[in-house]
Amino acid sequence: MTGTHTISTGPPGGPPPFVLHREVLVAYAMPALMAGLVGLATGQPELLIAAGTTIAGTSAVVTALVGSRLRRRPDHSWTLRVPRALLAVGLGVLAAALALLLGWSGAHWLPRIPALADSPWPDRLRIDLPVSAAIGATMTGWRWRGTRPRRRHQSR
Repeated sequence: MTGTHTISTGPPGGPPPFVLHREVLVAYAMPALMAGLVGLATGQPELLIAAGTTIAGTSAVVTALVGSRLRRRPDHSWTLRVPRALLAVGLGVLAAALALLLGWSGAHWLPRIPALADSPWPDRLRIDLPVSAAIGATMTGWRWRGTRPRRRHQSR
């Protein structure tokens, strides 16, 4: 007897569901892989280390924070009324601005710690954090919004 078991997760041909742990895993793995390969190919050991820490780590943390916040949004939320691209870009800009402040602060204060005084790592925060946060938040907003049903305007 042959049988197939299928689990329906939405309408056929629709986007896959938004699964936060999968989004976070991809948000960590892809930047780590890409930046790691570039660091390896160009002989930049600091990029190789940053690939798995400040670059991929920031992307994963931002994805987890933004994704968990978006998942709790009600169906009548403003996040479903704005166009998908505007939501994604807005989240990316907001995340980048916050991460830029954090990166500049870290680059200023961390070298005062004796163990990090001669390390190039704190200086990388000014670039790694905002770029990774922008990419993570933009992709998360885009993916989440794409899995939500389109709102239809109700006529009165």
